[in-house]
Amino acid sequence: MTERQTTEQAATTEDAAGILLETVRQLAAELHVRSGGEISATLDDSLERDLGFDSLGRVELIARIERAFGINLPEQVVANAETPRDLLQAVLTAAPAAAPLKGVQRGEAPVRVQAEPSDALTLPEVLDWHVRTHPHRTHITLLDAAGRGAGISYAALRKGAVEVASGLLEHGLQPGQSVAIMLPTSHDYFFCFFGVLLAGGVPVPIYPPARISQIEDHLRRHAGILSNALAAVLITVPEAKPVARLLQAQIETLRAVASVAELSIPGQAPEYPIQPEQIALLQYTSGSTANPKGVALTHTNLLTNIRAMGQAEQVTSTDVFVSWLPLYHDMGLIGAWLGSLYYACPLVVMSPITFLARPERWLWAIHEHRGTLSASPNFGYELCLRKIPDDVLDGLDLSSWRMAFNGAEPVSPETIVNFTQRFARYGLHPEAIAPVYGLAECSVGLAFPPPGRGPLIDRIKRDKFMRSGQAEPAGSEEADALRFVACGRPLPGHQIKIVDATGSEVGERVEGHLEFKGPSATSGYFRNPEQNRQLFHDGWLDSGDFAYLAAGDLYLTGRAKDIIIRAGRNIYPHELEEAVGNITGIRKGCVAVFGSPDPVSSTERLVVLAEIRDADSGKREELRDQINALTMDMLGMPADDIVLAPVHSVLKTSSGKIRRAACRELYEKGAAPPRPVWWQLIRLTYTGVLPQLRRSSRVASDILYAAYVWALFSLLAPATWLATALLLRPAWGWAVSRGNAHLLTRLSGTSLAVHGLENLPHETPCVLVANHASYLDGIALVAALPGAFSAKGYFSFVAKRELLDNIVSRVYLRHIGSDFVERFDPERGVEELKQVALSLQSGRCPIFFPEGTFTRMPGLLPFRMGAFVVAAEAGVPIVPISIRGTRSILRADHWFPRRGVITITISKPIVPDGKDWAAAIRLRDAARTEILRLCGEPDLAPRV
Repeated sequence: MTERQTTEQAATTEDAAGILLETVRQLAAELHVRSGGEISATLDDSLERDLGFDSLGRVELIARIERAFGINLPEQVVANAETPRDLLQAVLTAAPAAAPLKGVQRGEAPVRVQAEPSDALTLPEVLDWHVRTHPHRTHITLLDAAGRGAGISYAALRKGAVEVASGLLEHGLQPGQSVAIMLPTSHDYFFCFFGVLLAGGVPVPIYPPARISQIEDHLRRHAGILSNALAAVLITVPEAKPVARLLQAQIETLRAVASVAELSIPGQAPEYPIQPEQIALLQYTSGSTANPKGVALTHTNLLTNIRAMGQAEQVTSTDVFVSWLPLYHDMGLIGAWLGSLYYACPLVVMSPITFLARPERWLWAIHEHRGTLSASPNFGYELCLRKIPDDVLDGLDLSSWRMAFNGAEPVSPETIVNFTQRFARYGLHPEAIAPVYGLAECSVGLAFPPPGRGPLIDRIKRDKFMRSGQAEPAGSEEADALRFVACGRPLPGHQIKIVDATGSEVGERVEGHLEFKGPSATSGYFRNPEQNRQLFHDGWLDSGDFAYLAAGDLYLTGRAKDIIIRAGRNIYPHELEEAVGNITGIRKGCVAVFGSPDPVSSTERLVVLAEIRDADSGKREELRDQINALTMDMLGMPADDIVLAPVHSVLKTSSGKIRRAACRELYEKGAAPPRPVWWQLIRLTYTGVLPQLRRSSRVASDILYAAYVWALFSLLAPATWLATALLLRPAWGWAVSRGNAHLLTRLSGTSLAVHGLENLPHETPCVLVANHASYLDGIALVAALPGAFSAKGYFSFVAKRELLDNIVSRVYLRHIGSDFVERFDPERGVEELKQVALSLQSGRCPIFFPEGTFTRMPGLLPFRMGAFVVAAEAGVPIVPISIRGTRSILRADHWFPRRGVITITISKPIVPDGKDWAAAIRLRDAARTEILRLCGEPDLAPRV
């Protein structure tokens, strides 16, 4: 490059920097008017901390920069840019602005599928049904920033999920353990979610890392989630692993942080049988009103909710769902994706960042793919109203959109009216607008309006409602009437009731606490008994919301914990927050109104926390006066305290909702403003030291314990084998084995609890059958059972013939009187069962493990018939024995013993009612039912 070219490039960069900074200053001035001078901005100012741009402010800034330079910036700039210098670098390398989307060709409507997986009981069964029925049908179309789509078929989804499942099992994932998924919207997200399920794990969706300036709050919130979930693995993108490592240092259970590429291993689908009542998802609440809580949702909960929503909204496979909703939120995960999966609706999905950067992409996707269903929180519709210019909508056709769901946050009547009016010219049917109500505690959906009805807006008398809670309709002449939007009626099979403070149900148009129940309702918060006590009231669940019913429709009025009760009046924060946010000098959307207990007056103080940038004392007093005047006008009373705080003092959830409870907590603690990023990182690293030390100590303790147990076994096992080999009678060998087994359990610190010894027949022989969960089962039974049940009778094992191939097992088992049965040669097996029958006649009580083997996965396998044929033909009772705890101490394919408790329950004898094959089957079924009831593990028998 010549000197002249270098000079010209420097001049170009300087000019671009000047234009950029002027654009930044102008928008900052509009958002935060200052008295006594203009807002200054440098290339190295923080967009958030110094200039006060929140997520929506960034969207507007990017739009203005693109117009000023005639370029298109990458959508990642919205999320990743920290300073104007970052924006300048993006400007200098950006592509010229593309022409607005026009004349986009519309796709064909999907082909109807004639059936649905109505018999499926779990999510993997739903996926398997689709793979069998139409493996190559496109399930998901993933749109990039330019609107180009990449399809995922049902077969491809299962293949990707199987590879992730194989990797998780290689990382030692145990059935029932939680796996956190911290990924953006991508192919990998879909593969990982089902991969975790196929591996027997529980998915825990969490949102990806926030910007570096918010790292401390982000990590602390995630640390609480991961600790509560007992997450064993965290799956994230490679770029987020440094941040995730900080998280790992604070979570003792978190063994691995891995990317999808590191996990994906070609292999066969795991054969872990998933039961309908197993947890399919831990959905953590947003934390807008409290600390996040993990809602435990089973496969039954999710499928029931999906079917109920589909029935209410008449969903078929010819529908197309278009979504930008994040997949870590229940509305995007369950409502959009899993609902589409069940009904074979094509799902067209884009990144939330794409929507924030260019909200018109959402509407054009509905146009192009003939979307019939789509959903958004209220702010999404508002963003379309305020940020999409008319010139990018030419040719848009929204006539296919039959259900435009609006939920997940308060639904604004103004937004509904304005959105309908503006987009009616583009084919949007007014009756398509569908405000809905749901919550994670009910999977996702609870109340939906009937299709094609359109929105209902109720106008009620403000003063009467605030004083008495009665929602009396207001006349058209009452300008200050409150307006609430109908959110529909309960889903099929679900119930809603409105109760007062005493728990008594109230009448029509009377506000109260919203309670619900139904098959979609959670069984509770994961590992949170205190919150569970608050959640359940006599079989009903407390939604935490206030509402009233009118003509069968539900009207939400606010969060119960957010409503401020002052001097006998209910004050609703969101109205005042919106009004205060419109004051010049206050950051819009960054106002929290909450109540704080006043011990003097025994009521609540009304507190307004508002973000500003201006430190000028005169300006601050002026803002306080304006807020007080506004509060007087709206509520008839002044605020008790007005706190004008710096940028980012008002805490929000990942979706932008005000965390009023968290703000109240900070206010009451007098919390300091945010510290610098470097100090946050130091604190996070320091706070991770103690958990890391505890984890290391625990690992060391486990290793030492395992070594100690094996040392004990190495001493006791040879001595037991030698003594048994030298003793002449099997009963003596059993007695020696029993004594050493007791010694092993006692010295290893393993608690052995035996119940039901009195159920063993002492005068007649019997056949004992036990579930098989671990290598330890034989030792546990030897320790639990008495040495003999009569003068000549003793217990003996029925072992598989393969054990005769090993001299150690052959000598030991023969010398304690064991019989051996061939498992793979039916004719030989029948002959050897006759020898077992002869042993039974001689007074011995054979012990069978009728499952024949055991696996690392918990669950009771199908029973083989041998033990029951022997008992039926001999006319002796079967004694079921249930073993619990051995699998967790020593799993199959693992040789690392852990501390634990073993419980053995001996049930009452079951007497055969005949000697034929049918009697043996009845005996088998009765024994298996009893063991299944007591063993504490799921039923792994195939469904007929």
